[in-house]
Amino acid sequence: MGGRPSSPLDKQQQQHLKGQVDTLLRNFLPCYRGQLAASKLPRVREHRGPLAQLRGHPPQWQPSFCVLRGDGRLEWFSHREEYENGDRPLGSTTLTGYTVLTSQREYLCLLDALCPDSSRDHTQEEPDPLLEMPVSFPLFLQHPFRQHLCFSAATGEAQRAWRLALQGGIRLRGTVLQRSQAPAARAFLDAIRLYRQQHGQFSNDDVTLGSDAEVLTSVLMRELLPALRAQTLPGLRGAGRSRAWAWTKLLDAVHAAVLAGASAGLRAFQPEKDELLAALEKTIRPDVDQMLRLRARVASRLKAEVQGPLESCLRGKVDAQLPRITQTLLSTVEAELAAVRTLLTQGMDRLFRLLRGSSSSTQLRKEVYSFGEMPWDPELMQICYQEAKRSQGQLGQLAALFGFFGTQSLVFGAQDLAQQLMADAVTTFLQLADQCLTTTLDCDQATQQLEKVRGRMLKKFQSDSSLARRRFIHSWLLCIFLPFVLGQLESSCKKLLKFEGDVLAVGSPALTIEGIYEDVVRAFLLQRINRDVETEAPRGTCSRQPGPSTEV
Repeated sequence: MGGRPSSPLDKQQQQHLKGQVDTLLRNFLPCYRGQLAASKLPRVREHRGPLAQLRGHPPQWQPSFCVLRGDGRLEWFSHREEYENGDRPLGSTTLTGYTVLTSQREYLCLLDALCPDSSRDHTQEEPDPLLEMPVSFPLFLQHPFRQHLCFSAATGEAQRAWRLALQGGIRLRGTVLQRSQAPAARAFLDAIRLYRQQHGQFSNDDVTLGSDAEVLTSVLMRELLPALRAQTLPGLRGAGRSRAWAWTKLLDAVHAAVLAGASAGLRAFQPEKDELLAALEKTIRPDVDQMLRLRARVASRLKAEVQGPLESCLRGKVDAQLPRITQTLLSTVEAELAAVRTLLTQGMDRLFRLLRGSSSSTQLRKEVYSFGEMPWDPELMQICYQEAKRSQGQLGQLAALFGFFGTQSLVFGAQDLAQQLMADAVTTFLQLADQCLTTTLDCDQATQQLEKVRGRMLKKFQSDSSLARRRFIHSWLLCIFLPFVLGQLESSCKKLLKFEGDVLAVGSPALTIEGIYEDVVRAFLLQRINRDVETEAPRGTCSRQPGPSTEV
């Protein structure tokens, strides 16, 4: 486990996978082109240290020196000196899609569930390293389509530090597209959704976690998995957990081949994408008024057609659950933002105590630095992140009724929100403090100036968090309900073809009947959401306080 030996796939299998990737790209890229036409990365604190790792052939527990890079990439070396000398790592992986497990029993149960016959009695099997050497402080990195990574820390404290760091890296890698403000990123995500809807998949899940190539790889791996299981599992050697490891090794090889093909296909598409965007810029600008008038006219006619079925769908299937999901989202975000405000207040209080206590300038600078690093401190921010996770189970149960299974993406989004608001607030405080503090001020004068800065920063935080909360709630309610409503109305879409001639007459790929129809449905749904949010927000304000771990 760790390095990459020769591929278990022969040339015919690799060629077959290449054909599958080509087919995926051929079917997906038209959606992507259409969405392109219609259309502050938070960091991870670098973490490094010694860990035991299960690697080699056969796998054995061996000492490693591991490094989590600031971009969410994990590397491992034989010795610390190799890292310090700039040598190539023994292995590395991006953390997209992984889950961290710290229970050996839980991980072994997961292995038992991977293969149909791996849950039988293990007493007759050959001993494996996991059973020969019970692990006191394990760190298992599990992925649905990649080979698992098994590490062990020396102490519980080291295990916790690595767990928090790895979870931060997983979140960073997973939400790269969701956090991007680039129109192309939004177009890609919309294209993925449209592509899946065209294949009858109106449910929403965590498939869009990762980069564009990783998302496409995940889409195809989900499509390939049933056939892979049927064709390859019966022929795998070994039994029980050894067979499960062999299965993850095969999946890893397939995943690597698909990812390489998807990356190459998207790189090849880049020049065409650039030309398409440049051409659209030239053609849309002169005709934008005419296109908008036509779009409004078609939307008005579509609205008259779909209003009846849409109202029936909303009243019969959405209205009953919308308030519960809205309230759960609101209380979750408000508890998280309250935790952020508490941490900010406590951090500023420490600064004021040091300033009033005539502490040394060295100690004060150290505290200022710590205050500035708060958003990137995984241990400290865990207080806020836990608030986002508290309601994950309840949200999952409520949203599953509407085919939404993306609660991990939702939790990551809430955690990103907390980190970004914390970072903005800290930056505001330090910038304002730098502007008003001068060497001519004595301690009392400096304290008075910082009190004013505190008030301005908290006022801005309140404004920013109110706006961010509203956007977050609206965005995720749409993610939960819009695909469901579109799926319920799918049979009604066929009636829309009579409007297609008006749209095609414009001759621009930026205007499609599907896009106008979806905008009409979205507008109806947003009216319901706005009404519900306005009703629930007054009741939800401060309705749930941060958990007992908030105090630092």
